[in-house]
Amino acid sequence: MNELSVEDLHLQYGTGAHANPILKGVSMHLQKGEVVALLGPSGSGKTTLLRAVAGLESPHLGAINIGDRRVFDGSKGFEMPAEQRNLGLVFQSYALWPHKTVADNVAYGLKLRKMNKEEIGRRVTEVLKQLGLGHLGERFPHQLSGGQQQRVAIARALVYNPPVILLDEPLSNLDAKLREEARAFLRELIVRLGLSALMVTHDQDEAMAISDRILLLNNGKIEQQGTPQSMYETPETLFTAEFMGSNNRLPGSLISRDGNKVVIDVAGTKLQATARGQGGDTIAPLIRVEEVRVSSEQADNSLQLALVTCMYLGDRWECLFKRGDISVRAHSKYRLQDGQYWLQLPADKLWVF
Repeated sequence: MNELSVEDLHLQYGTGAHANPILKGVSMHLQKGEVVALLGPSGSGKTTLLRAVAGLESPHLGAINIGDRRVFDGSKGFEMPAEQRNLGLVFQSYALWPHKTVADNVAYGLKLRKMNKEEIGRRVTEVLKQLGLGHLGERFPHQLSGGQQQRVAIARALVYNPPVILLDEPLSNLDAKLREEARAFLRELIVRLGLSALMVTHDQDEAMAISDRILLLNNGKIEQQGTPQSMYETPETLFTAEFMGSNNRLPGSLISRDGNKVVIDVAGTKLQATARGQGGDTIAPLIRVEEVRVSSEQADNSLQLALVTCMYLGDRWECLFKRGDISVRAHSKYRLQDGQYWLQLPADKLWVF
């Protein structure tokens, strides 16, 4: 059964000639125990969709169901208030009360629900223990690290066992090192507790690491959805391919097409490639940075380019090669010497949109 379903949701700001459509017919579902990431660039509508589910934005068409409860129905003009939707919310800013202790911050929602003191105490103790915060209950937010504050915000969202937890850029306030650790912690927590979660992020690495399924939004519509692996390895559109990885775009023209096998011309060099998406006369060749193979000798399906620079990334070097208006990045285990190199572009990894 779906814990959450959204049907043909439309939302706009303003009316008439001044209307600014934000969501343009979005449909999605979230199953029990599933984590769905809403991914997309700024302005794509992902945060607006999350806020509409939470009851913090008012759509004008479509429907939203939480379990078997309809919480929004545009055809009937019905909208359930946010506080009655019983959803767990984790904001980007954490939104902790600075004058309340960790335990009081977590207990706040239970007190609003008029729960008895003993039950509040039991639930708060249990959820703080689950998140490794049991020893910090009497501290105030300013006495905690960023990672600890984030966990308090999650504890506050989980304490009343909501059917769905909504996460709005939950890791964006953390530094790079802490983000990686928090990413692993959040995924482990979600799996261990069997949570159903809808998470907004603009970071594709974060979406791929934490979610079971990704919904990629583009200009108020779902561009593509699927598992992280399918989104990365089999993108259906150029937008998806470019958003989901680190890529090289090549200038090129189409020579021939036979099914999904194509031959393209890149600056006078014929290359075998694989067609993806709808296809047309105007093409956009693309290959992931990690799929380019560097050789000092001539190789099949390759371009000869000059090395411009190499950048050390710890576990590898990222090298930049150029010739005219062609620019290609590739990985190498070693720092390369200046000179000309053959960059092999495997036909099944050189995609043409």
